[in-house]
Amino acid sequence: MDANPTLDQLQVFIAVAETGSFSAAARALNRGQSVVSYTISNLEAQLEVPLFERSGARQPKLTDAGRAMLIDARRIVADLQVMRSRAKTIKRGLEAEITLAISVMVPADAVVAELKEFREEFPTVAINLNVGELGMVMDMVLNGGADIGIGGALLKQDGSLVADKIGHSFMVPVAAADHPLAGFDRPLTLSDVREETQLVVTDASGITAGRDFNVLSYKIWRVSDIATKHQLIKGGLGWGGLPASLVRDDIRNGKLVALELDAYEQGQYPLYALRKASNPPGPAGQWLIDSFARRLSTCPNHETFTEVLKADSDRVRYPEAAE
Repeated sequence: MDANPTLDQLQVFIAVAETGSFSAAARALNRGQSVVSYTISNLEAQLEVPLFERSGARQPKLTDAGRAMLIDARRIVADLQVMRSRAKTIKRGLEAEITLAISVMVPADAVVAELKEFREEFPTVAINLNVGELGMVMDMVLNGGADIGIGGALLKQDGSLVADKIGHSFMVPVAAADHPLAGFDRPLTLSDVREETQLVVTDASGITAGRDFNVLSYKIWRVSDIATKHQLIKGGLGWGGLPASLVRDDIRNGKLVALELDAYEQGQYPLYALRKASNPPGPAGQWLIDSFARRLSTCPNHETFTEVLKADSDRVRYPEAAE
């Protein structure tokens, strides 16, 4: 009977394919390069096909057979992770506590509503709550600092993460009512905002280091968090994008003005439920994920948000997720 490839062999094979070299895979796996090479050679002998082209190339390159086997290897490893996750969930039972990382893009009222229902459903389960910007949610889940992440952006691909899209949000460019940009009676152009101070949040996680999103002005003030950015914009110290759910009431009561600026991308910002494949949620955690998905799936899109702002607030109500 032919020997089957081991899980370790498949994981080493995937690591070499994804890192691009035996030495990089060795560093990623904290093993010697000779051990990695030996593991791949044994796997090729068992499968009776070459997985990498080695001759004449400084870096190993997948053969046609290697590309086909890589698909199978990833599927097998993922299936085994699911099996381990299921067993771990059965063993764990109801969690004693759950650590959540939630993006500021998730409407605050939706978070309050969910946690209020959670407390009634699972009164013995403690919650540790972290709220942050940009890459913080993904970073905390990847590093084991959070069991579940809600929101966030998939700023880098990582096979150890399970990410389910559960809703969306979006940013709205705004300025205080007495800010110069609020006085235009026409759509703003890029040249209109170039010389005005733009407030931008710095990503403390470091995942987005060197990358800026929707930064259009030459003058930039960087702040550590959305709450500070919100207050500075309301104080007339600059303009910038803020989550629609956060500025809705300020726009309605005239403290902020939504800027009509085509250069500012206002596409939907997907919201995810994130967890590590090796750390499955128990009953309480799964309840949270499912409940957030039901609520956030009803969030309005940009067009609906704009229509509601223009409508009579006494006659039009937001879906509960956007409250």
